[in-house]
Amino acid sequence: MVSQTLRESHYLELPQLNELPQLNETLQQADATEIIEWTAQTFGDGLVMSTSFGIQAAVMLHLVTRIVPDIPVIWVDTGYLPPATYRFAEQLITDLNLNIKVYQSPISPARMEATVGRLWQQEDVDSFNRYDQMRKVEPMQRALKELGATVWFAGLRSQQTNHRKTLSVIERQGELYKVLPILNWTSDDVHQYLQTHNLPYHPLKANGYATVGDWHSSRPMTDQDEHERQTRFQGMKQECGLHLPTTMSEEKSLDSSSL
Repeated sequence: MVSQTLRESHYLELPQLNELPQLNETLQQADATEIIEWTAQTFGDGLVMSTSFGIQAAVMLHLVTRIVPDIPVIWVDTGYLPPATYRFAEQLITDLNLNIKVYQSPISPARMEATVGRLWQQEDVDSFNRYDQMRKVEPMQRALKELGATVWFAGLRSQQTNHRKTLSVIERQGELYKVLPILNWTSDDVHQYLQTHNLPYHPLKANGYATVGDWHSSRPMTDQDEHERQTRFQGMKQECGLHLPTTMSEEKSLDSSSL
């Protein structure tokens, strides 16, 4: 049984890189709850999770906090989220009693716009990357360091982008382990979980949004969109940088919206 195999995979020390392929073979067969339980038992201290309070955010927040109720939940607030996102976040923070940790860029939106302009209006990938580094990546890296993170739960799914199709349930990103409990879930799996546990989608789903980030770089899907991520970043890129390789050359290779 998968559960028994996972119990036998409990490590006295953290798993090494060369052990990850075999471990992933087992984790691919486990359900999300088993993956989270195994991770909590194996890693102990240093668990964190992240949320953007996006369309399906309630799934991971509910899944993980049922098992690790006090886990620090990192929310990188860019200062440009839609009003509906802020209200949705407050609802989930209260309803799920989240141990929320809000991180923001030390450069305020007003200061950024005055000194470097509205980067999202410059309509080139380099400007979007600069924006994402300033408003998302730097605050997240600071959060992980300040919270002493050793393992990071994230709600990425392989259906979302071509880059995410290449991911495994457990990986290393820099000095951290990253665990993706719902990597193999479909949109139907997400919907069923939300229905079963009476959890809400982000309210902008009702307005045609399949994914939502900042108000200036998210829009509803249209009949012309072949993929939900075409509705982000003016279709020029699919990832904000939080879940990409950490070197600039690796990141640039993943910018294209054709990924």
